[in-house]
Amino acid sequence: MSDPVTLGVILAGGLARRMGGADKMGIRIGNATILERALERLRPQCARLIVNANDTPRFASAGVPVVADGIPDFPGPLAGILAALDFAAAHIPDIAWIISAPGDCPFLPRDLVPRLHHARHAAGAALACTASAGRQHPVIALWPVALREDLRRALVEEGVRKVGDWSARYARAVAEWPVEPVDPFFNVNTPDDAARAEQIAEKFPEG
Repeated sequence: MSDPVTLGVILAGGLARRMGGADKMGIRIGNATILERALERLRPQCARLIVNANDTPRFASAGVPVVADGIPDFPGPLAGILAALDFAAAHIPDIAWIISAPGDCPFLPRDLVPRLHHARHAAGAALACTASAGRQHPVIALWPVALREDLRRALVEEGVRKVGDWSARYARAVAEWPVEPVDPFFNVNTPDDAARAEQIAEKFPEG
C-alpha cells in the first residue's frame, strides 16, 4: 500500500535566542544552509513543501510558499502546524496529512514520511511522532488535516502551547531512529552545535 500524499512544513518561526538572534537556518553546513538541507531531505518524500514563518521576506528565496501563522502573538510551533493544516485544506484539499519539522535540523531522515505513516498505520493511531535515543520529538510528526479545528480550539480557547500536551490527547504512534552514525534529529541551537554539525556533515556526507 502506498503512503498517503503528504504536505511537508518546515517550522521557521523561532527567534534563535541562543544564537544571539542570528539566522540559524541560513548557517551553511557542508555545501548548503540548514534550511536548504531540510527542504532537500523532505522534498522527495512530500507532494508539496511550505515554510511556516512570520518574517516572510526573509524566506523569499526558499523556493516554496511561505505561510505565516493565522493565530496572533507568536504562540509557538502549534500555530505553525495549524497554519500548515489550514494551507492544505484551502489550497490542496486532496492532501489529508502534513509532516512538520523544525528548521534547525540539518540531518532529517530520508525515510521520515514513510516510516511515520507505517508506524501510524500499524498502531491504528491518529498521529505519529519521531524518537531517537529514547527521547520523543513531538514537533517532528505526522498530523491529519482533519484535526485542524480541534487544534484551533486548543490554541485559541484553551491556551495550549506545548506540542506534546496537545498531541497526547490522541492515540500517537512513535517511530524510533538510531543515533549512529548520526542522530537524524540533531538540532542546531548554539554556535557550538553549528560547529558540531559541520564536523558531522564532513565525516558523514550522506548522514
